[in-house]
Amino acid sequence: MTGTVAWDREADVVVLGSGGAAMTAAITAHDFGAKDVVILERSGMVGGTTAMSGGMLWIPNNHHQQAAGIADSDEEIVTYLDSLAPGALDPETLWAFMQNGPELLRYLEDKTPVRLHAFADFPDYQSYAPGAKPDGGRSLDNAAFSFARLGKWAARVNPSKMAYPLRGSLMEATRGTLDEATLAEREAGDYRGLGQALAGSLFLAVLDRGIPVEFEKRARRLVKDGDRVIGVVAEDAEGRDFRVRARRGVVIATGGFEWNETLVKSFLRGPMTGPVSVPENEGDGLLMAIEAGAQLANMQNAFWQQSVLEAKPQHRAAKPNYLLASDERARPGAILVNRMGRRFVNEAANYNAMGKALHAFDAGTHSYANLPYWLIVDQRYRDKYHLFNTPPGAPVPSFMMQADTLEGLAELAGIDPAGLKDQVERFNAMVRNGHDDDFNRGDASYDNFYMWGDMDFDPPFRTLGVIDQGPFYAAKMESGALGTAGGPKTNADGQVVDWNGNAIPGLYAAGNAMACVLGDVYGGAGGTLGPGMTFGYIAGKHLGTHLPNH
Repeated sequence: MTGTVAWDREADVVVLGSGGAAMTAAITAHDFGAKDVVILERSGMVGGTTAMSGGMLWIPNNHHQQAAGIADSDEEIVTYLDSLAPGALDPETLWAFMQNGPELLRYLEDKTPVRLHAFADFPDYQSYAPGAKPDGGRSLDNAAFSFARLGKWAARVNPSKMAYPLRGSLMEATRGTLDEATLAEREAGDYRGLGQALAGSLFLAVLDRGIPVEFEKRARRLVKDGDRVIGVVAEDAEGRDFRVRARRGVVIATGGFEWNETLVKSFLRGPMTGPVSVPENEGDGLLMAIEAGAQLANMQNAFWQQSVLEAKPQHRAAKPNYLLASDERARPGAILVNRMGRRFVNEAANYNAMGKALHAFDAGTHSYANLPYWLIVDQRYRDKYHLFNTPPGAPVPSFMMQADTLEGLAELAGIDPAGLKDQVERFNAMVRNGHDDDFNRGDASYDNFYMWGDMDFDPPFRTLGVIDQGPFYAAKMESGALGTAGGPKTNADGQVVDWNGNAIPGLYAAGNAMACVLGDVYGGAGGTLGPGMTFGYIAGKHLGTHLPNH
């Protein structure tokens, strides 16, 4: 086969994509022995969805957690995850994640500019579950990173989608611990936090190693010699083939398939209408893996996230832009209602678990009971809290509806007016009584976490507040996703396996392009990036230390 393909270039390892998992795989493969590594990126930017995200990593039993005196154990980790997905997790890949995750963190801090720290008090998302850490320790935050260190390459990093200030870490931003002098210094050095810090520092590690990034090279198909994957054919900006031989292997790290309507309708468990990832995530890696004979797993699941359609701004390729909507619903004075005007969920629950509530099916009406749904707030909320992309006092976002009465708001939105009025009255009565009897909002430590709650109040009023001051506002919400969680199944070495469970030689997967090792479980903040980057590390290490058998 190699003699019949006119390769445009050759490398030891070819990595498809440039998000957190992809760059981790490239860096690790290089450092462990595969000196000739190349990254193929479909767009003209690096960082993928990682750069747009909060950038946290969920890695249980990490050394920062231990240094903070927060005990953890393999037994607690397994107990926690198994309680959320009983009997559904693959022991081999789960163990690989548990063992390699802490090793990945030490490697990144020893060998790259990435700097992480435990986010004090950030609870696991299901803080009530056995084996959870309600006092935090498993979620890691990025130190602010100076984009001045990237020089001309800084403009190549995807922008953020987060509403938080970007001059510090997430912990600094949410606690307001940066003084004016430090902020001025950070601004002058173009310091950024969150996913910007993670993607920027990983990109610097790529540049420091001289790993080339081939921009606007969309991987289209894998090249095989017998059973072995030996290269990839990409498409450049002009539609021409760009063929790259991979002497050791190819890593699929192209993100999920949430922007591919056909794949979404074919695989996901319910409607997904508002993805918040980069628009290039159309399942390119999944389609190549299927053609190569890969076993698929976890295809029905996604990393669910609530979102709202922004009125005018568009993504690349003229795709609609959806804003993250995690915090607005959890603050005092906000509820989510369906078209009957009824609440259907604890609004302060974690976004991934809440996404599943949107898929409740009403057999009587043969429709999804909680789609569409709306965020409802009042003027008191508007005066005090940030709302999507607008601070308090700023004009209301153009996509929001406004009315002097709840009934008038319901008419505008298409919600049952009597149902909304009755629901708000019931909710207000429960708030004044000090407990949400319907959904127990405010009972769990996660519900009252300071990142989205109001620390001016004690629990449960960090998340519970009345809605009684007009005018009233509504925003139609979307069933969104950070990315899909299904794809080719891998073994403990990050190798893609076929339907007989045998490794496909030369083919690896990591990040949202692979079947997530945690299934539909989102352990805590960083529940996507932690496992995804760990398998980037695992794949890179295996590629760097193993020569092909031919």
